[in-house]
Amino acid sequence: MEQARAICLRLLTGTPRTRAQLAEALRKRGIAEEVAEEVLARFEDVGLINDGAFADAWVESRHHGRGLARRALAQELRTKGVDSAVIEEAVGQVDAEQEEERARELVARKLRSTRGLERDKRLRRLAGMLARKGYSQGLALKVVREALEQEGEDVGELDEEGF
Repeated sequence: MEQARAICLRLLTGTPRTRAQLAEALRKRGIAEEVAEEVLARFEDVGLINDGAFADAWVESRHHGRGLARRALAQELRTKGVDSAVIEEAVGQVDAEQEEERARELVARKLRSTRGLERDKRLRRLAGMLARKGYSQGLALKVVREALEQEGEDVGELDEEGF
């Protein structure tokens, strides 16, 4: 029991972790499942483990810092073992307007580096950057097309593929 507590405290000292991450670390170190459950339950009771607070902080940090869309944020939280209901609540902090605004900021920042390229290549690069961050194809194409139009680029009509 003392070893399990020490492992959890050491892991929580560096960075916040989810219950699932701590459970996995204890399992890998050979801690009995009953002991691990008891320690993890106690840590939750005293507030040292709080998946809801972890998910909220993760969404805030990764959306504003890296510009990730709700879909990408949810996927990252799933890989960290956060419960679906907790993920839904945390990702719900970011509404569609905020997501679109962040996409516009990302495109505006990247737009300069694509100047001089042909229209299709610019469109692919900018939309691809947004897609890698979890933005839907429809939103990505809309934001990129608007940015290119504001810059004076003739984007014409786009088909389903965006070209």
